[in-house]
Amino acid sequence: MTTGQPEFTTDADLEWCYDAVHGVSRTFSITIDRLEEPMARHICIGYLLCRVADTIEDAGHIPPGDQTDLLETYDRLLDPDADQSVETFMDDVEPWIPGGEARTDDWEVVAHTPRVLRTFESLEEEPREIMRKPVRELVDGMAMFTDRYADEGGLRLQTLDELEEYCWYAAGTVGTLITGLVARGASPERAEEMRANARSFALLLQLVNIAKDVDSDYHEENNVYLPAEWLAEEDVDIERVTHEENHSGVTNVIRRVTGRAETYLDDAQRYLEVVPEQHGNRLSAWAIPYLLAVGTMRELRERPEDVVREGDVKVPRAEVYALLQQFEEGVSRHRLADLRNEMAEEPLHQ
Repeated sequence: MTTGQPEFTTDADLEWCYDAVHGVSRTFSITIDRLEEPMARHICIGYLLCRVADTIEDAGHIPPGDQTDLLETYDRLLDPDADQSVETFMDDVEPWIPGGEARTDDWEVVAHTPRVLRTFESLEEEPREIMRKPVRELVDGMAMFTDRYADEGGLRLQTLDELEEYCWYAAGTVGTLITGLVARGASPERAEEMRANARSFALLLQLVNIAKDVDSDYHEENNVYLPAEWLAEEDVDIERVTHEENHSGVTNVIRRVTGRAETYLDDAQRYLEVVPEQHGNRLSAWAIPYLLAVGTMRELRERPEDVVREGDVKVPRAEVYALLQQFEEGVSRHRLADLRNEMAEEPLHQ
């Protein structure tokens, strides 16, 4: 791959990557803060590589055909056998990067794609190549979806199967990346159990996000991830998912998506029960997002109407702090089930 960049990265590049993750993802910020080196840098850089593609795929102001072209060009940047320059990608994406106050932290990452790639290519070969394949699968999957719905101008997922197909590309691939990195050196039995449950862990988190972000997904990205077949059963026009007259029907679909997410809880917990703590990996880095998802599902069950009335449902900030404090004091794998049951019933800080 030709990037026109040095073969080594600097401490400043890596520091920038850490700062960037803290700007774009609360969940991964929590995760990376609890990892140690070298896992922290591997997960940080892998996430930013995925975030570039995710930002392009979510961009409601970019026509779908251009989204697909940008994603395909980005994929070639990640292909070590392709003759693709980072300069060409930046020339293509630059017109779509918002300027001034409209430039979000997500777009700042896209604007610094050369820096992210340079830092990625500076990694040792083993972790770098573990990361490359799932990142490219994510990029290819997003390009496939933007192309599939090019005529609609935004994603309009039709069935539960298609929703979970999308969740695989958006999150399951990230789960594969994480599992490949953290399973190095684990026993074959433990590594196999992680691989068997990685999809469930990823789909749990992604389905929860889809259930709680209906309003922003539609208004900011022009995407509807709630299955059209479920919306039709509630007599909801897919282009009117946020209209007041459809609040009741959309709320019912949100409940169904939340219920689907709950089916992955047990397998996700088994993933955590065997995840090794080596190469800088720590149980808390993955257990905290899992338990926050449990708390979010509780809120979705109790007040799903807030998703369409107020635009979001979140775990109370005090509960987040209480959960973080639990892990500061030390939480064993055996305590995970108790915490899950507690947070499924009421906020932890109560």
